[in-house]
Amino acid sequence: MDIDDGAGRPAGEDLLAEAEELFRSSAELLAARLKALREGRFDGLKETAQATRDLRAALQLALEERTRLEKLRRHDAGGGGGALDLAAARDEIGRRLACLRGAGDG
Repeated sequence: MDIDDGAGRPAGEDLLAEAEELFRSSAELLAARLKALREGRFDGLKETAQATRDLRAALQLALEERTRLEKLRRHDAGGGGGALDLAAARDEIGRRLACLRGAGDG
């Protein structure tokens, strides 16, 4: 899906892939910084805090984009599980009316 979101950014799966890549790289950087902190090296505290913020932002972006894509896929598939089955509803109404007719007056 190569739809432009109106602001010149890729939408859909391209953006999701970019968010996941940012998430992975931020997680790797954060893991490296935490290892350095455990070893007693405190020279990257500012970068560690930034990596944590980047990781949180990337995760939120990836989750939001995944949710949006799932909504689009359900919409493209005909409404998903929430679609009304009018034929089944018509059959059920007919069945109930037949039961009422069969009961008659008594």
